[in-house]
Amino acid sequence: MIDFSEGELLRLSEVERQLDLMARFKGNQYYFYSEASIEFEGYDIVNPNGRYTREEVRHVIEYARQRHIDVVPCMELYGHMHNLFRFEKYADLGLPRYGGEFDPRNPRMYEVLDNWIEQTTKLFPSPWYHVGFDEPWSLGKIGVVPGKDPFKTFMDVLGHISEKAASHGKRIGFFADIDQGASTISKHPELLKYVPPGTIAYPWIYEVRTNYAPFFEPLASRNIPTIATPGVWGWNELFPDYHRSFFNMNEFIATGREFKTIGILNTTWTDSQQTIYRLVYPGVAFGVAAAWQPERVNTNSFLKEYCAIVYPSAIANDVALAFEELSTVEEIFERVLQTTTQSAFWADPLAPGNLKKLEAGAAEIRRARLLAESAAERLQRAIRATADPTLKSTLLSARLFDYLGMKSLYTLEWADYFRQLKENPKKELVTLYLGNQMNSTTYGMLTDLREMISELREQYRQAWLDEATPFRLQTALYRWDAEWNYWTTMQKLLVQQVFQGWKEGEPFPALDAIRPKLK
Repeated sequence: MIDFSEGELLRLSEVERQLDLMARFKGNQYYFYSEASIEFEGYDIVNPNGRYTREEVRHVIEYARQRHIDVVPCMELYGHMHNLFRFEKYADLGLPRYGGEFDPRNPRMYEVLDNWIEQTTKLFPSPWYHVGFDEPWSLGKIGVVPGKDPFKTFMDVLGHISEKAASHGKRIGFFADIDQGASTISKHPELLKYVPPGTIAYPWIYEVRTNYAPFFEPLASRNIPTIATPGVWGWNELFPDYHRSFFNMNEFIATGREFKTIGILNTTWTDSQQTIYRLVYPGVAFGVAAAWQPERVNTNSFLKEYCAIVYPSAIANDVALAFEELSTVEEIFERVLQTTTQSAFWADPLAPGNLKKLEAGAAEIRRARLLAESAAERLQRAIRATADPTLKSTLLSARLFDYLGMKSLYTLEWADYFRQLKENPKKELVTLYLGNQMNSTTYGMLTDLREMISELREQYRQAWLDEATPFRLQTALYRWDAEWNYWTTMQKLLVQQVFQGWKEGEPFPALDAIRPKLK
């Protein structure tokens, strides 16, 4: 499943690249996830710059058909529909107004749903039809139909949609939220009796668990067919956490087989709206391999075997080792910084609590940065030997990690400078530490960070445009500009608070004095 709604709008040439990869590994279904990223008649106002025309969708369907791949519409017909409800014309359909899911009290909801089903069933020849229905965050909290159970109302909508799509010869599937924040089924298992006959449930979980059976048991006990739905953990990461993803796919699929699941849907997402899609391609291949072979995929050898197939033999080993190194770096930063690496990349390192995390994990951060630099060297060698465009995106990840490591380790150095100067505020040390080390316009640390973030911004912009249209790109780039401004503001505060504001004999300013405060 490819997310065409939450991040980039991929170029058709990149969609073709994905389909070629799937065909190479014998993937046979390509789920086209759409919230409002397909052109519909009568909905001209909705997302005009971030959607595919009907002709473009037909091109994808035909390109896939020639490679024995069925393109399955993966719509959102209950939640995740803010891209529709943010327009005033449709705002009253949202729960709450301008919200993210349909308000079942509004009778116009069925007019829209029926129309979209009519249009998508005509556009997609696939006999499969996925209707979404995941994460209904507002359900049961507001907007209750008087005299009705909100969860039963939710199932009534599913029943209506299933009946409508089935009338067009489609087999219906929905995301079966078993243990999620907006869970319906785990908290209300009695709802399963309302699942329309023949409808396929897609139980999903992307985490590492010791027992995945509870995701299948309630469905199997009612003979509801399932599709096991793991994922490639890369939606909020600078590089996909392949160690976590491979475990999740292997074990979730193995558990699904025990409960006679009829297939596997490997999902990829772009929640952060910063994701470069080419980074998840090894995970796409893993999911297909895990689906076809009867035993678990060997996670120790998979990346090496994948690279041997995809890249020239002269560079395959270097690329495989780089993938392993970057997966390890991803895990280290997640563990030490206790957040996703996309969040950590943009985080204020001097914010309360962040400095303590950096101090506790300094040795691991240094190890992560060395691994990132090792991966970058391997990838640079590989790029010189081949024109494969996926390697430039992977090299970008290595450099992003290198920057995150630099940012983290430089912050620790600064904290040490200010501690020393608080105890011994000698003018020559102020000049050395804060003048030469931090503030020098040629060799200073703040100059390093501004210079590096500027270079990375351009490399990121190019990586985005290599695979996607400009839709949402400028919004993504504003974060890079904000990061550059952070270091520029810190440099100004350093001059104001120390070189202009402090005099010998006075208490030395604290590190927090040069921390830029957002207004």
